[in-house]
Amino acid sequence: MIRAGLLLLAVLAAWAAGFLWFVAAAVPDRVEDPDSRTDAIVVLTGGSERVATGLALLEAGRADRLFVSGVHRGVDLPEILRHARPHHSEHPGTVVLGYAAEDTVGNALETAGWAAGRGVSSLRLVTGAYHMPRALLEFRRALPDVAVIAHPVFPDSVKSREWWRWPGTAWLLATEYAKYDAAIVRHWFLPRKTPP
Repeated sequence: MIRAGLLLLAVLAAWAAGFLWFVAAAVPDRVEDPDSRTDAIVVLTGGSERVATGLALLEAGRADRLFVSGVHRGVDLPEILRHARPHHSEHPGTVVLGYAAEDTVGNALETAGWAAGRGVSSLRLVTGAYHMPRALLEFRRALPDVAVIAHPVFPDSVKSREWWRWPGTAWLLATEYAKYDAAIVRHWFLPRKTPP
């Protein structure tokens, strides 16, 4: 009984140490490379600021095309533009919507399928900062020959500074860390998936 308790305590301590590392070192607190040009910009759905950021990067010439992965069926480009850029209705550059992905693994595979044959050797990945470590893990696995530049966004609803004071943010980060750990374990034991 004592051994089981000590083992549980050790597991919890290891998880807590890993979680603190994840929050302090793995989750980005800024965009490291805001200026490099890539072959494409990829936005993972999950917040209007992600799409707005991707469109702004496209307009700024960071790439000539934008792929939005994980769009809900029935949502079209004009609707996305209305939500992301309410004062701009024009279609900036080449924007493609992907409807197949339902999770981060699906985002990576959907993007790999879209990028295949299009000469994409580099991309700028736009998603929430808290989601970026897992997204990078999946994208680098699905697109091993493509250089991926992280471009995190920082939603106002996620209180990244003093996150421990905000139960919602603390829970979000803990959940994301658990998913990140699960993704690492899955990569150890399961064969690499190929894009559809």
